[in-house]
Amino acid sequence: MGKLLYSAAMSLDGFIAGPGGDMSWLAPYTGDADAGELAAEVGALLVGRRTFSGDDPYRGTDGEGKAFGGGWDGPQVVLTRQPAPAVPGVTFCSTLEEGVATARAAAGEKTVNVLGASVGRACVDAGLLDEVAVVVMPVLLGGGVRLFERSGPLVRLELLAQEGTSLRYRVLR
Repeated sequence: MGKLLYSAAMSLDGFIAGPGGDMSWLAPYTGDADAGELAAEVGALLVGRRTFSGDDPYRGTDGEGKAFGGGWDGPQVVLTRQPAPAVPGVTFCSTLEEGVATARAAAGEKTVNVLGASVGRACVDAGLLDEVAVVVMPVLLGGGVRLFERSGPLVRLELLAQEGTSLRYRVLR
């Protein structure tokens, strides 16, 4: 079974989206980001509903509406408590447990990439998250959606890799 990896681009002050979920701040950096290595290990996405239907940093480009700006294609599992329309390649689940199980089954031995702050936090709180990958971008947003907004017990991380401003950690249990 593959691991659960929460990944995000983050401002230096700790935000992955601006106020109201604004992702336009990331647009100037999408051409510079090399997500190919991460995309190659991903077998499925586990995505929060706000992330799935929210702002797209690739808006107005050929990568709009596509995972990794078109650098990846495969099964997506979206967590939502609201009825959702049918979308090809997307499975909607109402609980974290169902979503993780569905995404893991779809990914096989490959990685399940967790996208969205709420889902990342829920996976940490449930003790399900294996790794965190963050690319720190050269911008200060001053507000918005934090990488992790939680008040739970201490979670220790072990640095696995660092290349420039790209950081990858193992969640210690």
